[in-house]
Amino acid sequence: MRRLVLLTASLAVLAAIAIQAQTGAKAAQAPTGGGKIAATWKCAPPNPMNSIPVGDDPGHAYVIDQGKCTATKGEIEGVKETEGTATEFMEVKGNTGKGHGIFIESFPNGDKITYPYDFTATLVNNVPQGGSNKWTMASGTGKFKGIKGSGSCTGKPNPDGSATYDCTGTYTIAK
Repeated sequence: MRRLVLLTASLAVLAAIAIQAQTGAKAAQAPTGGGKIAATWKCAPPNPMNSIPVGDDPGHAYVIDQGKCTATKGEIEGVKETEGTATEFMEVKGNTGKGHGIFIESFPNGDKITYPYDFTATLVNNVPQGGSNKWTMASGTGKFKGIKGSGSCTGKPNPDGSATYDCTGTYTIAK
């Protein structure tokens, strides 16, 4: 049970982080204060992770966790994406995990973007097989003040226990 929850939580955290990070990435910048997002994130397994078995069915648990991600591709408004932290809550039922969280992306210039997200994860024999999320950009600081956007990420597990997320979306920034 703990392994199932850990693996599901790891995939969920990674999905969340990737979602939030992807919104910060930009494939093309529109001259009106917006653009497209195309980012890739590598997320470490969540730490700490707290799992509470519900007790009604085997494999049913509630999980809260936090994880860190590093961007391997992406920028927004000319600022390279580098790192973020996802904090999330998930319900695990058998081979499925569903939940929501908040991803805080931190940029080298000190600015931040906040991304609420919803995610799902799939497991086979307690091993994460993939996940996806849908995110929005709720707020930003500094250069990103007034930012709004939305998109999605898809994730896959890596042999080292991390996960890689590819994210796409669009954003605008109020002048």
